[in-house]
Amino acid sequence: MTVQALTLSQVNDGVYRVLTGPGLHVGNLKLIGGQWKFKAIGYGPQGEVIPGGGPLTGRHNTTFAAPDAAVITAVLAPP
Repeated sequence: MTVQALTLSQVNDGVYRVLTGPGLHVGNLKLIGGQWKFKAIGYGPQGEVIPGGGPLTGRHNTTFAAPDAAVITAVLAPP
């Protein structure tokens, strides 16, 4: 799966959902120890959540200074 632009949807002060352009949930950005950490998420055939899975599994635990969608797209889904 090719991932293009990512968007962020705020859940609360310490969590954002990370979504692909078509709205597929590919992970969460969580504020942990003062750093924003990407937590990849995948879904199984029955809709079960697979922590650390999905199309961005290789980027699981990538850290960021801030929840900036442009920076996150550049790092997690480079061209």
